[in-house]
Amino acid sequence: MCGRLIRQIRLALGGCGVYHLLLMNAHSPAELHSLFRNSFNVGDVEALVSLYEPGATLIVGGMQVTGHDGIRAALHSVLAAGGRMTLTTRTVMESGDGLALIHGEWVMERSAAGGTTRGVSSEVVRKQADGTWRFVIDNPYTPTVAAA
Repeated sequence: MCGRLIRQIRLALGGCGVYHLLLMNAHSPAELHSLFRNSFNVGDVEALVSLYEPGATLIVGGMQVTGHDGIRAALHSVLAAGGRMTLTTRTVMESGDGLALIHGEWVMERSAAGGTTRGVSSEVVRKQADGTWRFVIDNPYTPTVAAA
C-alpha cells in the first residue's frame, strides 16, 4: 500500500500552515475500507470522495445521494459531527466481471455528540480500467436479521 502514491494534496489547517496528505488508490476491494477509515479519521472529505466513482450512490440518513457533489456534501455533514471510526472488513465477494461486494463492521465514537454508534456496511465496488477499485454503492447501515 505504501508504494502506491498517486498524488499530493495540500491541506490548509487553520493557522497551522499547509500540510501534504498523500492519497493512494485501492488496489483491492478490501483496501477501500482502510483508505476510507484513514481519510475519515483525518477529516479529509476530498480523499473520501476520491474513493467513489463519479456516479456512485451513498446512503446517508436513509436517503440516497448520488455523484461526487452529493457525496461530498453528505460526508461534510457526517464529519462535522466529529468522531473517530474503526472499520474492519468482514467479507469480500468478487465476481469475474470486475465487481465485488464487501461488508465491513464499523464503530463510530463521537467526540461532539458523545456516544458510540455501530453498524455493518455493504458496498458494491468496481475495478477501474487502471486496476484500482472504487465504490459504486455504499450503504453503511446494512439491515440485520433478528435471531429467531
